Amino acid sequence: MYVCLCKGVTDGDIKNAVASGCRSLRELKRETGLATQCGKCSCHARDILHEELHTQCTPVEIHPNSHLGVEVCYT
Repeated sequence: MYVCLCKGVTDGDIKNAVASGCRSLRELKRETGLATQCGKCSCHARDILHEELHTQCTPVEIHPNSHLGVEVCYT
């Protein structure tokens, strides 16, 4: 689906940019050109960015550890 009609940026383009390392709207603008003309797509683009970043998160478990206080285990 097109997110930025001015620059022809799709949600897939945003997802690919996040997979390539974009972590902020500023980085997305630089990478894709979205929201650099009329700016109406900024909110929707930010929502997609946050959803993608959230899906890439790795859940962690935190366990007490006698000498460090906590131990983080990536699952």
